[in-house]
Amino acid sequence: MAGRRVSPHADTRPDADTRPHAGPITFGRLKWVSFTHSCIYISLLVCAFAIGKPEPLTDVLGWSHGLLWIGMSLTCITAARLRVVPLRLAVAVAVLGGIGPFFGSYEFVREQRRGAGESALTAANAPTGAGAPTVGGAAVSGPGPVAAASAGAVSSATSRRAS
Repeated sequence: MAGRRVSPHADTRPDADTRPHAGPITFGRLKWVSFTHSCIYISLLVCAFAIGKPEPLTDVLGWSHGLLWIGMSLTCITAARLRVVPLRLAVAVAVLGGIGPFFGSYEFVREQRRGAGESALTAANAPTGAGAPTVGGAAVSGPGPVAAASAGAVSSATSRRAS
Protein backbone atom coordinates (compact mmCIF):
# COMPACT_ATOMS: atom_id res chain seq x y z
CA MET A 1 0.00 0.00 0.00
CA ALA A 2 1.35 3.39 -0.91
CA GLY A 3 1.60 5.91 1.87
CA ARG A 4 1.35 3.32 4.62
CA ARG A 5 3.42 4.28 7.62
CA VAL A 6 5.28 1.65 9.59
CA SER A 7 5.82 2.13 13.28
CA PRO A 8 9.51 2.39 14.22
CA HIS A 9 8.76 -0.27 16.83
CA ALA A 10 7.24 -2.69 14.30
CA ASP A 11 8.95 -6.03 13.96
CA THR A 12 10.16 -6.16 10.35
CA ARG A 13 12.17 -9.38 10.54
CA PRO A 14 11.30 -11.96 7.89
CA ASP A 15 10.50 -14.48 10.64
CA ALA A 16 8.14 -12.11 12.48
CA ASP A 17 4.71 -13.53 13.27
CA THR A 18 2.51 -12.23 10.46
CA ARG A 19 -0.56 -14.34 11.18
CA PRO A 20 -3.90 -12.56 11.04
CA HIS A 21 -5.63 -11.60 14.25
CA ALA A 22 -9.16 -10.67 15.16
CA GLY A 23 -9.16 -8.06 17.91
CA PRO A 24 -7.89 -9.66 21.10
CA ILE A 25 -7.63 -13.15 19.53
CA THR A 26 -4.06 -13.61 18.36
CA PHE A 27 -1.91 -16.68 17.85
CA GLY A 28 0.57 -15.56 20.51
CA ARG A 29 -2.07 -14.93 23.16
CA LEU A 30 -3.74 -18.28 22.53
CA LYS A 31 -0.36 -20.00 22.70
CA TRP A 32 0.45 -18.50 26.11
CA VAL A 33 -3.00 -19.26 27.50
CA SER A 34 -2.50 -22.85 26.32
CA PHE A 35 0.85 -23.05 28.14
CA THR A 36 -0.81 -21.62 31.28
CA HIS A 37 -3.57 -24.22 30.96
CA SER A 38 -0.95 -26.97 30.71
CA CYS A 39 0.77 -25.68 33.88
CA ILE A 40 -2.54 -25.61 35.75
CA TYR A 41 -3.33 -29.13 34.58
CA ILE A 42 0.04 -30.56 35.64
CA SER A 43 -0.44 -28.85 39.02
CA LEU A 44 -3.87 -30.47 39.29
CA LEU A 45 -2.40 -33.91 38.53
CA VAL A 46 0.35 -33.44 41.11
CA CYS A 47 -2.14 -32.28 43.75
CA ALA A 48 -4.67 -35.00 43.02
CA PHE A 49 -2.32 -37.96 42.76
CA ALA A 50 1.02 -37.13 44.39
CA ILE A 51 0.30 -35.03 47.46
CA GLY A 52 -2.99 -36.47 48.67
CA LYS A 53 -5.71 -34.17 47.29
CA PRO A 54 -5.49 -31.03 49.42
CA GLU A 55 -9.12 -29.89 49.24
CA PRO A 56 -9.20 -26.20 48.43
CA LEU A 57 -6.23 -26.34 46.07
CA THR A 58 -7.48 -29.38 44.14
CA ASP A 59 -10.92 -27.80 43.76
CA VAL A 60 -9.51 -24.51 42.52
CA LEU A 61 -7.17 -26.21 40.05
CA GLY A 62 -9.95 -28.53 38.85
CA TRP A 63 -12.36 -25.67 38.21
CA SER A 64 -9.58 -23.63 36.58
CA HIS A 65 -8.76 -26.50 34.24
CA GLY A 66 -12.41 -27.07 33.34
CA LEU A 67 -13.23 -23.43 32.71
CA LEU A 68 -10.01 -22.83 30.78
CA TRP A 69 -10.70 -25.86 28.60
CA ILE A 70 -14.21 -24.61 27.77
CA GLY A 71 -12.93 -21.09 27.11
CA MET A 72 -9.98 -22.27 25.02
CA SER A 73 -12.22 -24.61 23.03
CA LEU A 74 -14.69 -21.89 22.12
CA THR A 75 -11.94 -19.35 21.43
CA CYS A 76 -9.87 -21.71 19.27
CA ILE A 77 -12.91 -22.73 17.24
CA THR A 78 -13.65 -19.04 16.67
CA ALA A 79 -9.97 -18.42 15.85
CA ALA A 80 -10.04 -21.24 13.30
CA ARG A 81 -13.08 -19.70 11.63
CA LEU A 82 -11.25 -16.34 11.53
CA ARG A 83 -8.13 -18.10 10.16
CA VAL A 84 -5.96 -17.08 13.11
CA VAL A 85 -5.10 -20.73 13.84
CA PRO A 86 -5.35 -23.81 11.61
CA LEU A 87 -8.21 -26.25 12.06
CA ARG A 88 -5.87 -29.02 13.23
CA LEU A 89 -4.75 -26.88 16.17
CA ALA A 90 -8.33 -25.92 17.09
CA VAL A 91 -9.37 -29.59 17.04
CA ALA A 92 -6.41 -30.55 19.24
CA VAL A 93 -7.41 -27.92 21.81
CA ALA A 94 -11.16 -28.57 21.70
CA VAL A 95 -11.21 -32.37 21.51
CA LEU A 96 -8.06 -33.44 23.32
CA GLY A 97 -7.70 -30.46 25.68
CA GLY A 98 -10.12 -31.86 28.24
CA ILE A 99 -8.00 -34.91 28.94
CA GLY A 100 -4.62 -33.30 28.34
CA PRO A 101 -4.02 -29.70 27.34
CA PHE A 102 -0.47 -30.68 26.41
CA PHE A 103 -1.78 -31.69 22.97
CA GLY A 104 -2.83 -28.10 22.31
CA SER A 105 0.44 -26.66 23.63
CA TYR A 106 2.37 -29.08 21.42
CA GLU A 107 0.31 -28.06 18.38
CA PHE A 108 0.97 -24.36 19.08
CA VAL A 109 4.73 -25.00 19.17
CA ARG A 110 4.53 -27.19 16.06
CA GLU A 111 2.54 -24.59 14.14
CA GLN A 112 4.84 -21.77 15.21
CA ARG A 113 7.90 -23.73 14.03
CA ARG A 114 6.18 -24.59 10.77
CA GLY A 115 5.28 -20.93 10.24
CA ALA A 116 8.82 -19.79 11.06
CA GLY A 117 10.20 -22.34 8.60
CA GLU A 118 7.91 -21.10 5.86
CA SER A 119 8.85 -17.45 6.43
CA ALA A 120 12.55 -18.38 6.49
CA LEU A 121 12.14 -20.21 3.18
CA THR A 122 10.29 -17.23 1.72
CA ALA A 123 13.06 -14.88 2.87
CA ALA A 124 15.76 -17.20 1.51
CA ASN A 125 14.06 -17.44 -1.88
CA ALA A 126 13.41 -13.71 -2.20
CA PRO A 127 15.41 -12.05 -4.99
CA THR A 128 18.28 -9.83 -3.90
CA GLY A 129 19.67 -6.68 -5.40
CA ALA A 130 18.13 -5.93 -8.78
CA GLY A 131 16.07 -9.09 -8.77
CA ALA A 132 18.84 -11.41 -9.94
CA PRO A 133 18.69 -14.97 -8.62
CA THR A 134 21.58 -16.12 -6.47
CA VAL A 135 23.25 -19.46 -5.76
CA GLY A 136 25.33 -19.59 -2.60
CA GLY A 137 25.32 -15.79 -2.43
CA ALA A 138 26.68 -15.31 -5.98
CA ALA A 139 24.49 -13.80 -8.67
CA VAL A 140 23.50 -16.17 -11.47
CA SER A 141 22.73 -14.96 -14.96
CA GLY A 142 20.96 -16.95 -17.61
CA PRO A 143 19.60 -20.44 -17.13
CA GLY A 144 21.24 -22.47 -14.42
CA PRO A 145 23.27 -25.60 -15.18
CA VAL A 146 20.27 -27.86 -14.56
CA ALA A 147 18.05 -25.82 -16.89
CA ALA A 148 20.76 -25.73 -19.56
CA ALA A 149 21.31 -29.50 -19.29
CA SER A 150 17.56 -30.10 -19.47
CA ALA A 151 17.26 -27.88 -22.52
CA GLY A 152 20.16 -29.72 -24.19
CA ALA A 153 18.59 -33.09 -23.46
CA VAL A 154 15.25 -31.97 -24.86
CA SER A 155 16.80 -30.56 -28.05
CA SER A 156 18.87 -33.72 -28.64
CA ALA A 157 15.81 -35.92 -28.07
CA THR A 158 13.75 -33.93 -30.57
CA SER A 159 16.56 -34.00 -33.15
CA ARG A 160 16.74 -37.83 -32.85
CA ARG A 161 12.99 -38.08 -33.42
CA ALA A 162 13.16 -35.81 -36.46
CA SER A 163 15.84 -37.96 -38.16
